[in-house]
Amino acid sequence: MSNLARKLQQEQEQVQQTQYQTVQAPKKSNKFKLSPGEKVLGLTFCAIVCYGAVTIIGNQSDIYQVNKDIQSTKVAIQEQTRANNDLEMQVSELKTYERIWAKAKELGLKLSEDNVKVVQD
Repeated sequence: MSNLARKLQQEQEQVQQTQYQTVQAPKKSNKFKLSPGEKVLGLTFCAIVCYGAVTIIGNQSDIYQVNKDIQSTKVAIQEQTRANNDLEMQVSELKTYERIWAKAKELGLKLSEDNVKVVQD
């Protein structure tokens, strides 16, 4: 091909490209647009989900606090039970007949058969 033919062919290609570009230039954007009703529904859904999440977290926090209180109460009950058992042992040791008799002698009391009365049902 000669130079002139080549230039002519290139000019024709450029004209076709510019025509093609002008035809395709006003492309429509494919953005997905939401209607106002859909936006309201979406915001309402998001608000409900957020409220539910906050409510669940709050309830879990309350449950944790109650469980913590229950555990501390159980520990206090165990300590009080242990103290009560120790006191019962001390009472049983202190109310033995031998100890009472020794304390009575120490205070100067004497066992006299004449002062003992038997009570019957």
